[in-house]
Amino acid sequence: MKKFRKVLDGLTTSSPGGGTMGSPSCGSTAGTPTAAPTPKEIDVQETLVSENFQLCKTVRHGFPYQPTALAFDPVQKILAIGSRSGGVRILGRPGVDCFCQHESGAAVLQLQFLINEGALVSACADDTLHLWNLRQRRPAILHSLKFNRERITFCHLPFQSKWLYVGTERGNTHIVNIESFILSGYVIMWNKAIELSTKTHPGPVVHLSDSPKDEGKLLVGFESGTIVQWDLRAKKADFRIYYDEAIHSACWHHEGKQFMCSHSDGSLTLWNLRNTSKPIQITFPHGKIQKDGRKESCKPILKVDYKTSRNSEPFVIFSGGLSYDKAGRRPTLTIMHGKAITVLEMDYPIVEFMTLCDTPYNNEVQDPYAVVVLLEKDLIVVDLTQSNFPVFENPYPMDIHESPVTCTAYFADCPPDIIPVLYSIGAKHKKTGYSQKEWPVSGGMWTLGSHTYPEIIITGHADGSIKFWDASAITLQMLYKLKTSKVFEKPKQNEGRGAELVDDDPFAVQMVSWCPQSRIFCVVGISAYIILYRFSKYDANTQIVSLEVRLQCDPEDVISPSENENNPCFSEPQSGSHSPQPHQPVSPGGGTPESLKDCTPCLKVKDRAVRVPPGYQAELVIQLPWIDGEPPQQVSSLDINSAYGLLAFGNCNGLAVVDYLQKTILLCMSTLDLYGAADPYQRLTRSPRRNRQSTSDFCMRGLSNFYSDSKKRIRTSYQSLTELSDNQQSVDMERSKSPTSVHYPTSLHNDPRVLPEPVASLRASHCSPVFYLLDNDHVNGHCTSPTSQPCSAGKPRVPMGPEGPRLARRGPGRPPFRKAQSAACMEISLPVSHTEGYASRRAMLQQFHGVTMYSHDEHHTTTPYSWSDRESRENSFSRSRSSSVSSIDRDTKEAITTLQFGESFGRKSDTLPTPCLWVGTSLGMILLIPMSIPTDQEERMEEQVTIGPCGAVLMLKGSVLRFGFLDCMGALIQSPYEVWRDVNAPEDPDRPRKRKLVHFSPSSSQDTCGEGHLAIVCSERQAKVFLMPSQSCLFVHNITESSFVLRADVVSVCNSVCLACFCANGHVMTLSLPSLRPLMDVNYLPQTDMRIARTFCFTNGGQALYLSSPTEIQRITYSQEMYDNLQEMLGELFTPTETPEAQNRGFLKGFFGGNAHTFDREELFGEAAAGKASRSLAQHIPGQGGVEGMKVAASGAVGELARARIALDERGQRLGELEERTALMMTSAECFSKHAHELMLKCKDKKWYQL
Repeated sequence: MKKFRKVLDGLTTSSPGGGTMGSPSCGSTAGTPTAAPTPKEIDVQETLVSENFQLCKTVRHGFPYQPTALAFDPVQKILAIGSRSGGVRILGRPGVDCFCQHESGAAVLQLQFLINEGALVSACADDTLHLWNLRQRRPAILHSLKFNRERITFCHLPFQSKWLYVGTERGNTHIVNIESFILSGYVIMWNKAIELSTKTHPGPVVHLSDSPKDEGKLLVGFESGTIVQWDLRAKKADFRIYYDEAIHSACWHHEGKQFMCSHSDGSLTLWNLRNTSKPIQITFPHGKIQKDGRKESCKPILKVDYKTSRNSEPFVIFSGGLSYDKAGRRPTLTIMHGKAITVLEMDYPIVEFMTLCDTPYNNEVQDPYAVVVLLEKDLIVVDLTQSNFPVFENPYPMDIHESPVTCTAYFADCPPDIIPVLYSIGAKHKKTGYSQKEWPVSGGMWTLGSHTYPEIIITGHADGSIKFWDASAITLQMLYKLKTSKVFEKPKQNEGRGAELVDDDPFAVQMVSWCPQSRIFCVVGISAYIILYRFSKYDANTQIVSLEVRLQCDPEDVISPSENENNPCFSEPQSGSHSPQPHQPVSPGGGTPESLKDCTPCLKVKDRAVRVPPGYQAELVIQLPWIDGEPPQQVSSLDINSAYGLLAFGNCNGLAVVDYLQKTILLCMSTLDLYGAADPYQRLTRSPRRNRQSTSDFCMRGLSNFYSDSKKRIRTSYQSLTELSDNQQSVDMERSKSPTSVHYPTSLHNDPRVLPEPVASLRASHCSPVFYLLDNDHVNGHCTSPTSQPCSAGKPRVPMGPEGPRLARRGPGRPPFRKAQSAACMEISLPVSHTEGYASRRAMLQQFHGVTMYSHDEHHTTTPYSWSDRESRENSFSRSRSSSVSSIDRDTKEAITTLQFGESFGRKSDTLPTPCLWVGTSLGMILLIPMSIPTDQEERMEEQVTIGPCGAVLMLKGSVLRFGFLDCMGALIQSPYEVWRDVNAPEDPDRPRKRKLVHFSPSSSQDTCGEGHLAIVCSERQAKVFLMPSQSCLFVHNITESSFVLRADVVSVCNSVCLACFCANGHVMTLSLPSLRPLMDVNYLPQTDMRIARTFCFTNGGQALYLSSPTEIQRITYSQEMYDNLQEMLGELFTPTETPEAQNRGFLKGFFGGNAHTFDREELFGEAAAGKASRSLAQHIPGQGGVEGMKVAASGAVGELARARIALDERGQRLGELEERTALMMTSAECFSKHAHELMLKCKDKKWYQL
């Protein structure tokens, strides 16, 4: 014990990073953690090893992005959807949801189930056929067939057949054996299908189907309007039809005597096989006869289904066909049932539809019961059994993108009571009018696994709505929806700032913070506001309290160097900034009455009492107003603590702390003033900005700036990066640049008139959250390194030109916002410049946080680069910071990037932990602000919370991203919280409501180790572990040299803790705690865009998620334990099901209807009869599905033996049924023989005329 305390006392002097500044001299190269000489005395048993980690995708939620194809298995009752990116989603009953991806990424053209066989055929745009094995929980490709000389246009697989018909763009029809995936030598050539006298090519094959009457007849439809029935046995055409209009689809009547076609002129034609010279019926369902007797021109009917019913008229269902003159009408699905015509309008264009029938046989009465309609952004199922055609309630989370997603949050291991409570509240607001029948896609099997715990996903949207989702057991179900826009008055035209926001999304959600234990919820909006919600089971009349925080920098109050070189860059610090402020405190730079002019918030809060329903109810709104024509900066960080009753937020101007219990502002201070005497930088003041109006053109675009613009795409490839080698610096030097560095000419920084235009634009927009992407690097991590740029004042860079800045001003009618689109649409392109080298990491984080952020690396000006300078700079940050050249005299905008409340030691001299606020900045600085909070409930509501001056100041490389706290035994210290209490519940005089607080003090478990705790700090470049209260740096790890960290979190995995990081180059890493030993480093995403960067988040249990597309959420795990149990958690796609028997056709139908069952495809298409196909025509590619299937089956809950046992049971059952049927047939035959003999005896002696 004594030895341990001596170690703690000596760490300050013995550790290389033991100073209060946390000097980076204790750093090391990336991937090599270093430590002080003596931390081995800290007895932390690290249990995590590399074998505990395995990265893999678990499940994907949401609607498939850009769908292209649809298929349904009527026996297994599972649905498959193909997408443009090569993905395939297979859906069954709720819980059965599987995502497959073609490695090529080619669009899926068509999907075909092998009905009741547990397999799926996909045809892709790269002219490749794939066979998927669905008899395993994770489907895999068994075979692939690549066509080399022809393009695939249509596929058809008859029921219970192993031969697939493939139509091509050249008009030929090839036949593929599904079992071996080998091309047959039997080919229907286009020139054989048409007449020899035909002079034109019939076009691509658009339809293939076998005749219900005779499987040996194949109907081939060509795009030009030619229809051919090909006799497969005779190898000739039975008939040919030449129609004037192009064909889009065709469908047989179940008797095989008629078929219907849809055409490009909006018509439907019905053909009879007895007379194919002309159609027996031509209809224009939506084409009216005009006054001149001519038909209206109509849009093409893209698909038609012709289905018969036993008890009613046949159904004719088609999409399209509307007249052209009805502009603006939504896409429609038309259902013709007898004489009744029903037109169903859709919200989005129809991609594909499919009619669901009771039987898989095409020669039986179909009896359709539903229609699955695949839209561009939705999936609906229409009930055909009811006359009003209601839709089924979709059990899948297909409406994640109802409004574009702008942020996400993931909470695992939540309190078990929170999900039922949210569901009960949200169920009251569900839509009605759905069909009462069960969801028809009910295939597969899924059971709740043993490794489940409550999980909640929160999504914020562009329209201001918040959605809570139950994500337990790898499923996703909507719980509760909250609309933040109801807090504000609706913006009206020509009325205040709202006039500039009418056409935009002023309520877009930028950030959320949630405490599941206290059920307190905070929302940060794009319009610079924060809403605090409390949860209640009762409705109430509430008056929403509004506070205005003027956290604004006034550039005209900045003192120039000529006046006073030692003053801070802001105006006089407020003397009362450490004490509670009135409801309208003075802003950091607004000490004069002039700064109070035009103090208008972006949105107007409802100032009347409003009736709020049960659920989350707004209690407090904090707004950052416009000041003197200057818009507010976006909020870049937020933290709330229910035990303290405090809310802290920051942006690039400073920090504010609000007491939400007393509704007062405790602290409103610029970042510079937070340091006080502990400021590590020598900062020079700046000259006043000459053109203050120009900045309003760049401000208030935080989220919306990085949403839209098709010009901004993050598709810059590594090849485009290497093309920058023609620049003044080599590619290696480009990679070694600081991700936050900006090159400023040292001799020109005092005179903006001679700056190059991009630099001047940056200078003028220093108060703006907008950052113009003026760099030639790319965001996928290739562009950055943790080193800063060496500098020399004697060698300034040559500016681009003498022209002054050209700053466009915002006109009176131009709003300061852009349209807020989804986080999924956040794509940025970085223009390539061969003259200026701005770092893309800074540009990305600028958009990522919605503020202008600067790292400490950027404060060094640029000179010719040398590796020796780089190494010396890495090993000595203090020297470069003390020089006048590297002082922050360019743009002193230090953003608050992360905040964390907790029990800690604000100063070295503290002996007991006290409430503290940890503050991280974009310059890599860490500030500890101690607070004094009354503990008694009555005192807490009456006395003021005091916030002391800045305590410790620590330092890292790069912008600070995350804090975490461990006790000296290595256990995670949770933030204190208040147990939830319903403030609107009826009062109980016997049991008065009191605040019940739960504290996790660092010293609560330190009886054997002494007092103190470990603080884990992660920045975009580096991770450090500090020992508190001595503030000694115990461990340092440089996470990456070539990229930067986007997301980091201290998470619980396998009953231990680790630091999880996601980098811009797509790597997912985990580090042990507290030693920061690398445990896992996987190159998961080769390319990272802003959508993934903004929505990626970690949670406990080794899980994470991100928005993989504008409409889908991808969940992943990096835990080996969950990876091992994943097979048990996933649903079974294939369940052994008996194929329905074909109906007895009857003696007469069988005799006169043709002998359809004697058709032997093997005899026609096999190698013996048809020969081998040309090797150059198609290439067979074996898949890995067989091996993977064996592995999965061996490791799954139902192995191969179980499947074999089930198959044997089924076979025995079928044999028993066959025996019973045989006996029944024998009895029937004997009965028939007896009756025939009696009839013969009766008629034996009668004459012919007596019969």
